Amino acid sequence: MSSPVAMPTLVFPAVADQAVFDATGPRPQFLVDSEKLTVVVAGLEPGQQIPSHPEALAVYHFLAGEGVMTVNDEAFAVTAGATVIAPPGSARGLRAGSRLTFLAAKAGA
Repeated sequence: MSSPVAMPTLVFPAVADQAVFDATGPRPQFLVDSEKLTVVVAGLEPGQQIPSHPEALAVYHFLAGEGVMTVNDEAFAVTAGATVIAPPGSARGLRAGSRLTFLAAKAGA
């Protein structure tokens, strides 16, 4: 059995401050990008979207704003404090109704 790769403890006292807003579209900021886990914080301007796409198991936690998240063609209104857990292989997309900030954690292979 191989030894685990050492990873430092990461602390983000105000993780929403890591979000980047860009008029040209989403610019996710990677907080963790490893084989087993990817964690990003992202910001969307009103009307911007992430098109529906299939992905691994993922958790989305909304930090600010409002929008609509779609998982397998089912729409969910999201606001600050909402959490959506998308099952593995499900198609998910997001559209911002206002300036929207969210944290996403996705399982690796």
